[in-house]
Amino acid sequence: MPEQTPQRPLIKERRLVEDAWVLQSDVDDEGATPVKPMTIVRLDVWLAAERRDDLAPWLPSDTQLDEDTVAALRDAPLIAIDFPKFTDGRGYSLARVLRERHGFKGEIRAVGDVLIDQLSYMARCGFDAFSLREDQVVEDALASLTVFSRHYQVSVDNPEPMFLRRQREARERQRETAVA
Repeated sequence: MPEQTPQRPLIKERRLVEDAWVLQSDVDDEGATPVKPMTIVRLDVWLAAERRDDLAPWLPSDTQLDEDTVAALRDAPLIAIDFPKFTDGRGYSLARVLRERHGFKGEIRAVGDVLIDQLSYMARCGFDAFSLREDQVVEDALASLTVFSRHYQVSVDNPEPMFLRRQREARERQRETAVA
């Protein structure tokens, strides 16, 4: 019987929410399709289940995004990207590539060894949902998403470079001053 991981705190769109989905940690050797709806399963299981919309794919951090995989993922209700260890940064790249190169608009959820220290950068790479490790304090996690008000580097959540933002803001201030 496939094991289901216990519910972890879920932050989505910068607030704590009730998680309607269950993460299935593994499946039996035959890769049987789970019968329970609203389950996040390994990518191969999701593909074998003919991309059911009541299942969502779980990508390991070493997933290679070939054309067929990307085409299938466009239909996913959400994509969970696994962080097997907090030091494994490949999930950041996966999220950014899905958002920027492939235009995925749905939920991208960080699962696995997800720590508070990572959330701000994960959000900048395209994650909009975070399933926190059990020992993380939700209030601290929410606060970590607002620690920085400005970033110098471009990102998925703000593709405009700082110098262009400053120029735009200066023009806006000039217009406001001219009107007053």
